[in-house]
Amino acid sequence: METSAHNEEEKIEYRPIREWRADERPRERLLLHGAASLRESELLAILIGKGTKGYSALDVANDLLNKYGTITEVSSRNVTELAKIKGMGQVKAITLAAAFELVRRVQSAPFSSKHQVRSPEDIARYFIPRMRGARKEEFHVVMLSTANRILKSERISEGSLSASIVHPREVFRPAIIESAAALVLIHNHPSGNTEPSNEDIAITRQLKEAGKIFDIKILDHLIIAGETYTSLMDRGLM
Repeated sequence: METSAHNEEEKIEYRPIREWRADERPRERLLLHGAASLRESELLAILIGKGTKGYSALDVANDLLNKYGTITEVSSRNVTELAKIKGMGQVKAITLAAAFELVRRVQSAPFSSKHQVRSPEDIARYFIPRMRGARKEEFHVVMLSTANRILKSERISEGSLSASIVHPREVFRPAIIESAAALVLIHNHPSGNTEPSNEDIAITRQLKEAGKIFDIKILDHLIIAGETYTSLMDRGLM
C-alpha cells in the first residue's frame, strides 16, 4: 500500500511556550545568551507574557510585526490599536506602550538641562526618537541660554503647521518666562519627507522677525521625519 506524502509529514503539536525546551523559550534564551541574541518577536513575547488558548505569546508578537511591518511601526501604535490584536487586550497593550515610551525616554536622556548645543545634530539626536512614529505634526521649541545651554523644551502645538496654530505669542511666552536668549524650533513631518514647505519657511521667518522685538534669537528650525532631519539654517532658509 502506497503511503501518501501527507501521512509521512511530521505532525507538529501546538504547545504553550512554558512546555517548550528551555533553549527554545524566549526568557530562558535571554538568560543564557543575553537580550541581544533574541529576535524582535521573542522580545515582544516576553513583554506580552501569555497568549490565549491555542495561541502563544510568540504568535501574538508575530501577528503584531506582520500587521505593522516593523518594530518601529508597532511602537507608534496607541493602546487601543494594540489591544485589538488577537491575544493582546488592554492590559498587555498598556505594558507594550509603557515599554516603548521608556525606550524613547532612554534614547533622549542625554538631552537635559545644562547640555550645550553646538549643532543641529545635538537637537535632532533628542527629538528623532521622541517624534518617531508620530502621526500628527508637533511643534516644539528648545530654549537656550546665552551660552547655548538648554534651559527647557516645550511643545507649543499639535496638528497641521500653520500661522494660526504657531502664533508668536505662544512661542515666545515660555521663552520670556525662562529668560531664554535664543530658541531652536522643531517640528515633524509624518509624511516622512523632511523638505520644508513654503509655509514652514514663512513661519520661520515670521518668528525670527518677532524674536527681534523680544531680543530672542531664532537660531534654527529643524524638520524631523523618521530617522532624518533638515536644518533650515544649514539650507540657508532662515
